[in-house]
Amino acid sequence: MTTAAPADGTAPELLGTLAADHATGALSTESGIFYLSAGRVLHVESPYSPDLGDLLTRSGAVAPSGWWEAVERAGARHRVGRHLVDSGRLTAGALELCHLGALFDAAYCALAHDGATLRFRPGAVHWLGAVRPVPVAAVLRESWRRRDLLHRIWPDPAVDTAPLVRLPGAGPAGLPPRRGRTLALVDGVRTAAQIASALGHRTFHTLVELRRLAADGLVTPAPPPPAVSAPGAGGATWDEPDTALLRRLLDALEAL
Repeated sequence: MTTAAPADGTAPELLGTLAADHATGALSTESGIFYLSAGRVLHVESPYSPDLGDLLTRSGAVAPSGWWEAVERAGARHRVGRHLVDSGRLTAGALELCHLGALFDAAYCALAHDGATLRFRPGAVHWLGAVRPVPVAAVLRESWRRRDLLHRIWPDPAVDTAPLVRLPGAGPAGLPPRRGRTLALVDGVRTAAQIASALGHRTFHTLVELRRLAADGLVTPAPPPPAVSAPGAGGATWDEPDTALLRRLLDALEAL
């Protein structure tokens, strides 16, 4: 059993240290998990970005039944990616290209919305297995490039994570096709990650379109819902869940 140990420093600093130490394991932030092997990044997950399975199945590259068959047969051996290739469902090149896009998307989200709570689980391995490990320096450099580009388009990062609403008069007339399709899914409920998943598009491409829509005055983050009073509680309200606590509980469960 491995222990999820608290880690000091920022996520980029810790990733740099883990790379220098050729560490293997999983670094959890408040908004994502970096899986490393011998100091290189194997995979990244974030709730703010569709995962590889979503991208492959919603784009039609792999049938949902084929994806889940690979997870069932090869997940316990950490060889899901390899199984997809060996079974002829994907070419090695197509898998590497899609995986690299998903990795960079999730890494941007995990770093852009990072918090103070960090945990490292030595020896933790992702069920996907190795596809093409990426140097930490390359992951960080690409994340900063994306951050700077999105900031130049529209400086409010809330567009990346909050449910979005259309502003009065917003419509697809005159918009490029991709931006129009993105706008059509803004409904006051969906977040950028959910819109990207519904479109079968990578997160970053969707964020670019959403920030352009925000810059054009067509979309904005939805206002937070009003607090709900608990019946019989004398007007007491339920707060939003403590995401840091939930992440710590998840880390503890995954370490068992």
